[in-house]
Amino acid sequence: MSLASGAQRPLRVVVYTDSLGLGGAELSLGHLVAAVSNEIEITVVGVAENVVDAIAAQRPSAAKIVLPPSGLSSLAAHMTTLHRLRPDIVHLNLCTPWAGAIGLAAALTVPGARVVRVDQLPLRTTDALALWRTRSLSLRVDAHVAVGNASARRMEDFYALGRHSVISVPNGVPDLAFEPAHTPARKDHRLIVGTVGRMDAVKAHDILLRAIAQVEDAYLVIWGDGEERSALEQLVQDLRIGDRVSMLGWSDTPRTHLPNVDIFALPSRSEGFPLAIVEAMLAARPVVATRVGSVAEAVIEGETGLLVEKDDVMGLVKALRQLQKDAALRDRLGRQGRALAAAQFTAQTMAQRYEHIWQKLVQRPRSPRLRVPRPRD
Repeated sequence: MSLASGAQRPLRVVVYTDSLGLGGAELSLGHLVAAVSNEIEITVVGVAENVVDAIAAQRPSAAKIVLPPSGLSSLAAHMTTLHRLRPDIVHLNLCTPWAGAIGLAAALTVPGARVVRVDQLPLRTTDALALWRTRSLSLRVDAHVAVGNASARRMEDFYALGRHSVISVPNGVPDLAFEPAHTPARKDHRLIVGTVGRMDAVKAHDILLRAIAQVEDAYLVIWGDGEERSALEQLVQDLRIGDRVSMLGWSDTPRTHLPNVDIFALPSRSEGFPLAIVEAMLAARPVVATRVGSVAEAVIEGETGLLVEKDDVMGLVKALRQLQKDAALRDRLGRQGRALAAAQFTAQTMAQRYEHIWQKLVQRPRSPRLRVPRPRD
């Protein structure tokens, strides 16, 4: 079905992020920009040139605009730009619930525009002003999206938005064929565990290292970088597992490496719906992950992977040992994970869901901007 607002005019969509760096949220937005229908006119708007360039590069026809990041001049530039563009949809991709306030406030003033906010992480704030601002802006958008059912319910609870007021659209990645890359591994280790993610406390690489230290004949490969690298390197030395760990830095194409690992592990302390898990599932790797955010909607216990609690070193050790001893189980979980991801978590499926939301919004009146209805219980 053609997406059009009015007679034969292409739908005009502004995708917006105020992120200053590239992470999973921005990669997901890039996948969306690449996958939506060619009939849709996309303009990428943000406050960091490198982020805007990276997202717009996924779609050669996309226009791109970089705005000032903060202050009154930023608000004025946001309002002027969005009023000039007169989009049908302003789609704001937020890495935290309190992000994007300037973009949201400006978008809500654009005549005729429908505003969609997408929360990548279901986080709670204890700052009263940030909580009030987040709730106030959330109640005024035309559609509020989170990246999974559990994440949607948490956003509703954290910000008193009313039950079923937040829609679930899981993140997706392109299901592309890759030539497997060479991954350093030791032939004397029978099990290779891989993980992908930036090196910070949220990703809990420290928990994974402590678990690997207790799983004999296991070799860990980490693709990622970040501020915790030095501390993790020291932990490797303290645990005396330097001969069983490789930290290979960031990879733009993790899927090329994943076929070379036996198990994919993601021990994060907090997540929304991580792209890394979908990448691993599409590569037919069994997944061991923590039961956080909407992870359990993809990693189904005993069907596509194994789940453990966050910060549970011994639970992670037990799951890794279980898979280490059972190659048939690894194969079954990998195959079933691949089937589920290909059916539900590709970039094309994600794009179709957003296109459906956008189409429904332009066909109905805008949500109230000044007076909003009482949230549903």
